[in-house]
Amino acid sequence: MRSPIIQPEQIERVVVRGVNWVGDAVMTVPALRELRRVLPHTHITLATRSWAEGLFADADFVDDLLIYDRRPRDFRVIVRQAREWRSRRFDLALLFQNAFEAAFIAAAARVRVRMGYATDGRSALLTNAILLPRWRDERHEVFYYLNIVAELEKLLYGASRILEHEPQLALNISEARKTQAREFLTSQGVRMNRSLVALCPGSTNSRAKRWPAERYAALADRFIAETGANVLLIGSPDEHEVSREVEARMNHHPIMLTGRTDLAQAIAVLSLADVLITNDTGPAHISAALNRPTLVIFGPTDPRTTRPFSTVAEIVHHPPECAPCMLRDCPIDHRCMTAISPEEVFSRASAMIKKEVAEVQT
Repeated sequence: MRSPIIQPEQIERVVVRGVNWVGDAVMTVPALRELRRVLPHTHITLATRSWAEGLFADADFVDDLLIYDRRPRDFRVIVRQAREWRSRRFDLALLFQNAFEAAFIAAAARVRVRMGYATDGRSALLTNAILLPRWRDERHEVFYYLNIVAELEKLLYGASRILEHEPQLALNISEARKTQAREFLTSQGVRMNRSLVALCPGSTNSRAKRWPAERYAALADRFIAETGANVLLIGSPDEHEVSREVEARMNHHPIMLTGRTDLAQAIAVLSLADVLITNDTGPAHISAALNRPTLVIFGPTDPRTTRPFSTVAEIVHHPPECAPCMLRDCPIDHRCMTAISPEEVFSRASAMIKKEVAEVQT
């Protein structure tokens, strides 16, 4: 890795190229927190998608967001982004995103120090190309992003112990946003004196990650019938169809919020939930980072590297011989998901709620 001569006091403005998926963005939080520690007086800009405004609204580890939304093959946006970076005179670019495009923008903007992984044929565009760690497929994804900041700390100070510490994944949310969320839920018919169970039955990038809709329906009915809980169906507009399928298969009526909240509102709602039950999706990571009980149903993906990194998060996983396959559609019988019953999920989630209540009371 080439090492241009640069001192910490010479770094006044840093740009971090963020990632493109919600769950991945949450997993970069420990790295962003460490970056703030390594460069406490530096102005940190996070270049990211517009949806991230809701995720980082109350963050104390970045100073501002630079929105970068691009449609496929719209190269004019790339040029405009490079010009914007250049006008801001960044001293350092950290590229959490692996794509060639991120390195091209940093190089075109003439950022003096450009650090990121040597992926996608972009090494020549980086001043400090980091080799992919040998443990990439064995350690949690949070360490993949932390490693970039660790390499920066080594460059500036000669050593780093970042990877030896427990990552700090917590997301902050203001009391004002929680109050707004309570008011919103009340307007939707939620009885705030009862348990709040959130279900996320969709997934935007893989149908194989979805636990069957009829099982979510059976689970939701049981919570309503046996505990009187409010059951919320949450998700993005792209997941509206699967939430509607769950609702249609139910005997009781859930509170349908899928596609009816932006990310900031959804985060505030999740901060109030007694438990979130979800597939391997972005809300799983958000809920866990908010320190809310989170139960994730895993099938074709690998929980070793992508499960929520939190002590309040648990998983349900009965992997067959073909898992993890990482496929978006199952070519056989979806046995990794059909092996998981509503009874098992109900029992696990109920225990998590009781545990949370007991801890609050002590």
